[in-house]
Amino acid sequence: MIRSTRPTTSSLKEGLARLVGDPARMVDNPRLVERLSRDFYWYSPVLKKQLDGKTADMVLQPVSTQEVQNVLAYCYANEVPVTARGSGTGNYGQAVPLDGGVVLDLSRMDKIEPIQADGVAVCGPGARLGALEAEARKSGWELRCYPSTVVKASIGGFLAGGSGGIGSVAHGGLRDFGTVRAIELVAMEAEPRLLKYEGEKVHDILHAWGTNGIITRIWLALTPAVEWAQCAVAFDTFDSAFTFAETVANANEWTKRLVTVFEWPIPSFFTSVKQVVREGKAMIFFMIAAGQLAGLENAAARAGGLVSFSGVHPDLRTIPLLSDYTWNHTTLWAIRADSSYTYLQCGFDPTRVREQFAELKRRFGEDVLFHIEFMKNGQGMVIPGSIPIVRFTTEARLNEMIDACRELGVTVANPHVNNVEGGGRDREDNAQLLAKQQLDSKGLLNPGKMATFVPAAATEEISTP
Repeated sequence: MIRSTRPTTSSLKEGLARLVGDPARMVDNPRLVERLSRDFYWYSPVLKKQLDGKTADMVLQPVSTQEVQNVLAYCYANEVPVTARGSGTGNYGQAVPLDGGVVLDLSRMDKIEPIQADGVAVCGPGARLGALEAEARKSGWELRCYPSTVVKASIGGFLAGGSGGIGSVAHGGLRDFGTVRAIELVAMEAEPRLLKYEGEKVHDILHAWGTNGIITRIWLALTPAVEWAQCAVAFDTFDSAFTFAETVANANEWTKRLVTVFEWPIPSFFTSVKQVVREGKAMIFFMIAAGQLAGLENAAARAGGLVSFSGVHPDLRTIPLLSDYTWNHTTLWAIRADSSYTYLQCGFDPTRVREQFAELKRRFGEDVLFHIEFMKNGQGMVIPGSIPIVRFTTEARLNEMIDACRELGVTVANPHVNNVEGGGRDREDNAQLLAKQQLDSKGLLNPGKMATFVPAAATEEISTP
């Protein structure tokens, strides 16, 4: 058995107090610690049951790389777990500490450096994506993709736990097309090194939930800014809506940032924009180049659609902001309407998608409601990604839905498990696991979230005669 030398809470507080320059950045108020130990894991009734009540012992808010190194050195020496936190907008419990210790809140490391001439943004992990979008547009650039939580979400959190979002229909996800150029991080070791991962090596770190290093600086590729408009179109049936959306998503002549399709009654959940919804109709929400808006409206009408709203989209303060109802914000609106709803994360086969739709409806009826997000994969193919709304009754029933999807060739990244591998975002080459073995041999970074990892000390003990 491995002995832990973890200090008591009082001695932990005393030991860490000297490592941050301002006592106000060491949080030990129980209510604040609890709040900063949570994210939106409760989207999943399975994770809610598992993670309710899990909290850190305290929260530290570093403002520099050196402070991060100092904290990790102390925690390594005293075997104190460390869980990194961005802004807590994730949905999978990535930022929930399973074994107490320290939550490292990186929100104050939010510097955005001048945008580079080649359209690369360099920033701290705590910088908000919305702030970066606004800054980039000042010099003619914009984000390639961002989550529906863009205003609050941090860049470090997006890299550690996200995958794609608005813009992915054109530019793919974070893992695609060199969007993440480089990541600087601090390793968890006796004398924590500051390391830089560039090019393909960034995949060792991306979407690893902060289990294999603390991200301190990011190089993110942008794309030339476009003047955007948004448009809502109603169709009598989901099939006709999907067909029109699929045509726009796949056609190169359309410059688009968002193509989202909702089966009825999902649009009825959007109470704040009820004026753009049409009773009983399937809906499509678009972000399209402003110069193409009239053409899109005409094409929708020819396809049998009714344009219920259209307008310019100058920035993220636009009202209404249709992207606030897409990607995983859709799930939030569904849960607000009916707490028995939850969600899955799926990828349909573009060559068999209608067959897959039909079979899931045959098996599960209204317990599965289709919400499609078109996105480009790493091979350049636009696919019907999906965040379907599903009704939760039992965990067994939920697993039956997941198994049925996979049986039909629908990929599922399971959002109801609390580890990197189970969520379906790990790599087949085990790059993230190998990086953790090199950068966190004791397993003190977000312990329990990389299920296949075995701490070096435990391995040595097992092999000892």
